[in-house]
Amino acid sequence: MANEGKDANARDLAEIRKRINSIDERLQALINERATIAQQVGVAKGELASAVDYYRPEREAEVLRSVLERNQGPMRDDEMVRLFREIMSACLAQQEPLKIGFLGPEGTFTQTAVFKHFGHSVRALPFHSIDEVFQEVECGAADFGVVPIENSTEGSVNNTLDMFLTSPLKIAGEIELKIEQHLMSKVAGLDKIERICAHEQSLAQCRSWLRETLPHVELIGMSSNAAGARRARDENGTAAIGPEVAADVYDLKIMVNNIEDRPDNATRFLVIGRGLLAPSGKDKTTILVSTDDTAGGAGVLHHLLQPLADHKVNMTRIESRPSRRKNWDYVFFIDLEGHAEEAPLSDALAKLESNSSLFKVLGAYPKALG
Repeated sequence: MANEGKDANARDLAEIRKRINSIDERLQALINERATIAQQVGVAKGELASAVDYYRPEREAEVLRSVLERNQGPMRDDEMVRLFREIMSACLAQQEPLKIGFLGPEGTFTQTAVFKHFGHSVRALPFHSIDEVFQEVECGAADFGVVPIENSTEGSVNNTLDMFLTSPLKIAGEIELKIEQHLMSKVAGLDKIERICAHEQSLAQCRSWLRETLPHVELIGMSSNAAGARRARDENGTAAIGPEVAADVYDLKIMVNNIEDRPDNATRFLVIGRGLLAPSGKDKTTILVSTDDTAGGAGVLHHLLQPLADHKVNMTRIESRPSRRKNWDYVFFIDLEGHAEEAPLSDALAKLESNSSLFKVLGAYPKALG
């Protein structure tokens, strides 16, 4: 009887595997069919200059939102979005891979953000500074760039904000990335770690865990987590902190996962490009604005922003920075719900521009999918 039960289980397992193989064949055929149709889209558009001319972020956002609406499980929403993102990335790369500049080096959270937003069928180009990412996108060496803009615990990245004061580039998207800090090294155990090398922000975000678990280990601040990972690769007794991609790039073993003190720690990144996008249906707009030079006294900012309240436009973020025009003069970076070309936001912006001495739409782009 026991053998009969085993035989029945073996037949059931064989049948399940047969069904999975059949589904895999159909999936592969459908993916190739999609790739073929994507090629036809390219032909219909004619001879364009480069891959960036075929890429439509607003259309991609619409497709991924539909994926979320259709998903009934058991696969999680984020996994389903990731799968479709990779399919679209691979289909687009048939023309030519997009070139995406990012704040390097390899193995940083910014590189992880690139792959989350664009998929892995792109050429990810690491640059040494935020300024350089802007410059390479401006000159066309990169199609888009990805730069950090704010962290949920550490605040804004001022260098990114300041670049928009003079750059002609526009915001073409946003990426929200959960920051998962992993301890990695080549050593055999935690007791073999003599020092930990990581960016100061990562050390700060893991302070409690480090104090409780490795109180006697030397903590060394580095220019980036990738620099710390390189040192862990090359030095005995050295460990690093950073994303999973850093362990892959620098051939390190992840010793402890998720050592960050706050599980809700996240960083927001911006995608920068050379043009404004069409509406996608669920968008945000970022503007740069300053008060009238002749205005003064109490309530100036309230007066400036009054059109937003009048038109019931929701403001999700405001940040001030020195204008660089004169001492104690400031500009405001404001995130708004809606697309700059669609009412009621378009009406509010027209009135706001008339009240300001400096006004610039930095981008209108699809909301991050999370």
